[in-house]
Amino acid sequence: MTGDVDVARLTPGESVPFDDRGLAYGDGLFETVLVRDGEPLLWAEHLARLARGAETLGIPMPDRATLDALPARAGEGLAVLKLMLTRGSGGRGYLAPDDPAPRLRWQVAPFAPAESRWKEGVRVRHCRLRLGIQPALAGLKHLNRLENVLARAEWSDPEVAEGLLGDAEGRLVEATCMNLFWWQDGAWLTPRLDRCGVAGTLRAALLASGVVREADVPAETLAAAEAVCLANSVQGLWPVVRLDATDGRCLARWDIDDRHRALQAEAHASLGYPHD
Repeated sequence: MTGDVDVARLTPGESVPFDDRGLAYGDGLFETVLVRDGEPLLWAEHLARLARGAETLGIPMPDRATLDALPARAGEGLAVLKLMLTRGSGGRGYLAPDDPAPRLRWQVAPFAPAESRWKEGVRVRHCRLRLGIQPALAGLKHLNRLENVLARAEWSDPEVAEGLLGDAEGRLVEATCMNLFWWQDGAWLTPRLDRCGVAGTLRAALLASGVVREADVPAETLAAAEAVCLANSVQGLWPVVRLDATDGRCLARWDIDDRHRALQAEAHASLGYPHD
């Protein structure tokens, strides 16, 4: 579904209308795209996820030409393009308008990845918060991310790079802003995201390549994994070297080995990042 979409660059000081449904209800979607010298990485995967979300929510998609023109606005160097698509204004309370007039807002910011985390790995912890199960929204990068906000507020230790989230039934799902991968029985696995969670674009590329497959496991079993990684389409892939409980106790430690580096090479090839 496509239609007339109000497209504008979001600049400092610009306001969003008070009655915008994305502001009022989280009624919208967003994408964060790594752009190198004006060329978007994993662009097809980002557009596919945006289209899935728009179809699910019933929001008209911007036309392809409009979207394709935006990454070039990043110019030279490495940058992140953020897109926000809302249903626009209108409707009555939660009841959406019959003929929505969506807003697409975008912004570009220079970016430098945390390269030390590629090389040295990261420490992570389990979060107390549990994600609600809602299959209708599973996989989408919608604007209502309060669960992630609450989970990220659980720690302030700069040595902890990420928090891991399970769902209300105890299944392993994701990290607060990255997807999760672990090595078990000779294969890289990632949580199935048909109940909740964000289906990342780098995760989609790794699944399509066949180097990763999906699995359902209880969150507490991760400590027994042979290797663990986190990844997303902006930061790349971080090996995990330590896992903590919610109270800070160390549950497991891992050395970085050839399995991490092989998956990192596959992931970074999609992003133009270096790898060992």
